[in-house]
Amino acid sequence: MPVLLAAADLHVSFYLLPLAAVISLVYSASRYELPEKILIRATKLFAQIIGFMAVVFAVLWFFSLGI
Repeated sequence: MPVLLAAADLHVSFYLLPLAAVISLVYSASRYELPEKILIRATKLFAQIIGFMAVVFAVLWFFSLGI
């Protein structure tokens, strides 16, 4: 039963990757003009966003173990 609940909630987290990619590309494009610099900075920002979300997810998951 828990596997089915995890599969049902998968669609919500599926949008995190495209959303982080779009946010990082738009933010980088608004700050820089050179395409190479935009892509490099967007990649770094994307990694930072995903890393931050992973840390927050891990902390929330850890605190929810006792519930």
